[in-house]
Amino acid sequence: MVSAVSDQLPQSPELPPPPPLSAGKPAWRRHWRRRRLFLSGAAQEPLLAAAIRQLPPLLPPNTRLGLYWPLAGEVDLRGLTEPLPTRLALPAIRDGAGAQRVLRYEGWDPQQPLAADACGIPAPAGRPGAVLLPGDLAMLLVPALAFDASGFRLGSGGGWYDRLRSDAAWRAIPAVIVAPSGCQVERLPRDPWDLPFDGWLSERGLEWLQPVEASADGSPSGP
Repeated sequence: MVSAVSDQLPQSPELPPPPPLSAGKPAWRRHWRRRRLFLSGAAQEPLLAAAIRQLPPLLPPNTRLGLYWPLAGEVDLRGLTEPLPTRLALPAIRDGAGAQRVLRYEGWDPQQPLAADACGIPAPAGRPGAVLLPGDLAMLLVPALAFDASGFRLGSGGGWYDRLRSDAAWRAIPAVIVAPSGCQVERLPRDPWDLPFDGWLSERGLEWLQPVEASADGSPSGP
């Protein structure tokens, strides 16, 4: 069992209301980075329990669940290593063609060591054959600072998931936002390249934006 995130959470939940949409994403990130810290402590256990209960049955044989390594304020889902010890993958930022960095998913064996990727985040240590193709994954779990009723996500600003999901093959993989339910708003600021996600996972459980039909192998199929 991996250790839990050890962030010290603020004690007072009193914060100003979210900024207006016209303030743009930087102002919204500042607000929700603080707000999520207040919410993630209480959401941690029920959200992980919902993930363990609902996600493993959605994975068809020979596929993996795209997880993430939790950073400050992000809900820690590494407890999924217990029901899915050999069925997980982690994102890694690597140097691609022309020295351009890209996000890719790599198979994660919790018994093997990790190494910092190009952004300093723990990732699989680059073992041969670890790089995964879209068809190797049944679902992607992506943390968010906030999300809205249309499935748009407010991230940290790196744009890694936006670029990954601009590829139609990756866009076809069901992608689910992970955040406390209190991080949901009616509408977020958006950029032209933003793509909606297929649903969200909170302490209330897994909710699909639209009904998701199972494919022939039993996995959820994307829109």
